[in-house]
Amino acid sequence: MERKMIMLKVSDLQVYYGYIQALFGINLEVPKGNIIVLLGANGAGKSTTLRAISGLLKPRKGTIEFQGQSIGGLPPHKIVELGIAMAPEGRELFPNLTVRDNLEAGQYTRTYKIEKKEDWERVIQWFPILGERMTQLAGTLSGGEQQMLAISRAFLTHPILLLLDEPSLGLSPLLVKSIFQSISKMNRETGLTILLAEQNVRMALSTAHYGYVLELGRRTLEGENKVLLENNEVLSSYLGFS
Repeated sequence: MERKMIMLKVSDLQVYYGYIQALFGINLEVPKGNIIVLLGANGAGKSTTLRAISGLLKPRKGTIEFQGQSIGGLPPHKIVELGIAMAPEGRELFPNLTVRDNLEAGQYTRTYKIEKKEDWERVIQWFPILGERMTQLAGTLSGGEQQMLAISRAFLTHPILLLLDEPSLGLSPLLVKSIFQSISKMNRETGLTILLAEQNVRMALSTAHYGYVLELGRRTLEGENKVLLENNEVLSSYLGFS
């Protein structure tokens, strides 16, 4: 991985659900300005890792450092205030509110009107369909449109690190391609650092700079995107591709 300033560093992360251990000493680094992907099947620990970083789960052991500050165990609202936002698996929109209301919810803590306006314009540029759906209830959107809305709402909190949990889940191949093109634009045009959990291996690695493979709560492999994409043995052994 190209050496850049490390924005996020996770060391020996161990997380439990009750008495069941879900993560067994996860280590990873997220350099500033990069897209990093967590790969693996259901139950690999991808979502659990993101939930621990975002404060939704409290680590039993290990450290999570964001810009040199320990954030493991901080409540979610404090982590958002530090500049970390997440678009969760399942989207978690307000279904009975309009698209506009959902987007405005992402900006309720922000005070700088110029920045708010610029970010709003960027969202509509990346996801033009949202501009056509402003008065529509979020719960009536298609799955792809809901995913666009969830990502946009997270972006409008003005994060410096964006966590995306399974952005392609349940979407058609055409929509998946569109979503990942927009994720790439977000990173390229704003320098936003992104950590995403994803099962669509080829699409994720085509977008990311670096990847970590998780299996049953353990990190089993890591490497630059091109290295992982070109290693057929890796795809077959760890991710079920031939």
